[in-house]
Amino acid sequence: MNNYRFLILSIILLVAGCSENIEYDIVIQNGTVYDGNGGEPISSDVGIIGSEIITIGNLSQAKSKTVIDANGLAVTPGFIDMHAHLDPILNLPLGESAVRQGITTSLGGPDGSSPWPIAQHLDTLESIGIGMNVAYLVGHNTVRRNVLNLENRAPTEAELLLMASQIRQGMEEGAFGISTGLKYVPGSFSNVDEVIELSKQASAAGGIYTSHLREEGLGLFPAVQEAITISREADIPVILTHHKVIGQPMWGKSVQTLAMVDSARALGLDIKMDQYPYAASYTSISVVIPGWARAGGNDAFRERVADPVERAKIKKEIEYNLLTDRGGGDLSRVQFARVRWMPELEGKTLKDWAAMRGLEPTLSNGADLVIEAQVNGGASCVFHAMNEEDVERIMQHPMTMIASDGRLVEPGNGHPHPRWYGTFPRVLGRYVRERGTLTLPQAIYKMTKLPATSLGLEDRGWLEEGMKADIVIFDPEKVIDKATFEEPHQYSEGIHYVIVNGQQAVKEGEFQGLRAGKVLRKN
Repeated sequence: MNNYRFLILSIILLVAGCSENIEYDIVIQNGTVYDGNGGEPISSDVGIIGSEIITIGNLSQAKSKTVIDANGLAVTPGFIDMHAHLDPILNLPLGESAVRQGITTSLGGPDGSSPWPIAQHLDTLESIGIGMNVAYLVGHNTVRRNVLNLENRAPTEAELLLMASQIRQGMEEGAFGISTGLKYVPGSFSNVDEVIELSKQASAAGGIYTSHLREEGLGLFPAVQEAITISREADIPVILTHHKVIGQPMWGKSVQTLAMVDSARALGLDIKMDQYPYAASYTSISVVIPGWARAGGNDAFRERVADPVERAKIKKEIEYNLLTDRGGGDLSRVQFARVRWMPELEGKTLKDWAAMRGLEPTLSNGADLVIEAQVNGGASCVFHAMNEEDVERIMQHPMTMIASDGRLVEPGNGHPHPRWYGTFPRVLGRYVRERGTLTLPQAIYKMTKLPATSLGLEDRGWLEEGMKADIVIFDPEKVIDKATFEEPHQYSEGIHYVIVNGQQAVKEGEFQGLRAGKVLRKN
């Protein structure tokens, strides 16, 4: 126990008089307690006062305002989501789709995109109140857009200095590190030297680097190596975020990427991964359009595809990506999730759209439809182009954390990826109980202690006296995700209680609508 937690615990005990006379706010009795460290559980009770865990031990005779009987249930630290799209949080501050999964802390600002300025956003969240704890990264794409808009070029020396100052500002305002989205515009226009220089600013402030790799298909190996190089040159811990292998030509290649991670760690570099437990990704349909074609924004894209020569070049590259990358070589593998200009497409596939148009489901016709979609304003899609063996292999690696890559959502809004509702229960139900891919202690460690220590959190992420009372209580025999690719708007089952900072955000399986979360600031 560090000195700070010892001091807090001592003060609470002093105020109470002595440990024998404590009246707890909550006592969790008869539970099977997993502390988050990866070891075997113990049968114990947990006593909470305010937002703190005060006692772990026998509390059968203790006085308490509330007693939770956890007989037959697992009692674990609250889950920490290392990759969360929190953009809708001002409209959905309670974070129900996350909290119902057992998530008590989410890390926002992934894939190179973050609020700006960070301080203003964090202040706003504190003023309105939020349902779970949140932390943020500062986004490379956001900073690059601030300085260079969507220009496809390297920054001048003065522009690079300005970008570096914004990364420092983000860190000073509370960011936990820097994120990149090197697959996306404008991050795709950067070179590794630019990213290294900016990452040094985050490193100097004790931050981490998370990366949507430049490529996750045929260019995966160079992309992993680039991230390793950034770790070495910027002296910064690196997380390969939502690590996966995209496209049939690369299936099975996680053997090599994991070996690359192991080799880098053997050299002393801090390389980790996070992952969602599904064999399908989710992003903008623009991901199959070459980055150069999107420079300058959608108006510039419209001009390019209006030129027959430029359109032919763009279409050829889209066809290639539909064949070898997220397209999976089959238009039925591209499923529309959010289409504001044609909502009736949501849930349907690119093949379905071709049929609606009376077109053969060829890559050529698919590429034309992708262009049309982007011209109309774009769309979000689920891409069924991953292999289950890679998913399980990556999950089993000791340095892989669980992360949803989910966006806050409410039922009925679009046709989202099921990970937005079911990531953490899916690991516990499908990959622990049903498939045995992980043991329960391993899974909990990947959801709690490992992400907490990766972020540098000292008062959350594991169960210990003096820690914050972020706790999940679930039935390991029944916990399961219910959201599917066909019917995604379904909450999971088996999560009985979710306690955030000592308050019952989920009670007996029912969401309570509390604003018990805290805004976490690194510095």
